[in-house]
Amino acid sequence: MPTRRNIYFYHKRDEEMMEKVSPLYNLAKEHDFNIVTDYRKANIIVSVGGDGTFLQAVRKTGFRDDCLYAGISTTGSLSLYCDFHLDDTAKMVEAMTYEQVEVRRYPTIEVTIDDQTSFQCLNEFSIRSAIIKTFVIDVLIDDLQFETFRGDGMIVATPTGSTAYNKSVNGSVVDPMLPCMQVSELASLNNNRYRTLGSSFILSGSRKLTLKVVQDGNDHPTMGMDNEALSIQHVEKIDVRLSEKIIKTVKLKDNSFWEKVRRTFL
Repeated sequence: MPTRRNIYFYHKRDEEMMEKVSPLYNLAKEHDFNIVTDYRKANIIVSVGGDGTFLQAVRKTGFRDDCLYAGISTTGSLSLYCDFHLDDTAKMVEAMTYEQVEVRRYPTIEVTIDDQTSFQCLNEFSIRSAIIKTFVIDVLIDDLQFETFRGDGMIVATPTGSTAYNKSVNGSVVDPMLPCMQVSELASLNNNRYRTLGSSFILSGSRKLTLKVVQDGNDHPTMGMDNEALSIQHVEKIDVRLSEKIIKTVKLKDNSFWEKVRRTFL
């Protein structure tokens, strides 16, 4: 990373965390990195925490595709987005000094609500009934009516998000080198009136997914973007497609996505 020297650290600002990250700031200065307080001036953004912190760092800094993101874990183990551990500064120095890092590119999805508000997701977009009642969604693929869903909700996941909420509802784990998105059901009802595929399905990056919420009184669903709730209440139509934005992350050469999956789940 010889040409990227402006670094921004994203983490909690409480006293305990500031004490933990102090050696990290010193390490960056020792290796001639310029620490900036404005993320817009950074070309390296480092999150310190866990996967949730990494997702927040990407979101709060605007899903920048012109910089590198790196995750440093403060928990007992490494995670999907965190290649380094806060206590292992020697590994960080070795990676920077001997160029033991590569750039990994993660696809994101773009979600548009009622043709007005758009936002990005690195993990997944989810929509769920906000009351103790199922709701109905017409599912369209490239404007073709595919199915009518009735149940608790749906998840649209990126390849990296396939190991998160999506996996917990028996969705497939998808290689992030595949530009695609995965659609998974939450407790669908299948009867003579409503019929769905009944399993997760994967859409090419060139496809557009449209979810139309049937207005039957349960039209104020809860929607989530990664690990944040969306404040929009009433919704009629949601368009989801693979975004042109790619999140570039620092990857250790001996720590591929599938090595992370094996370490986390097997």
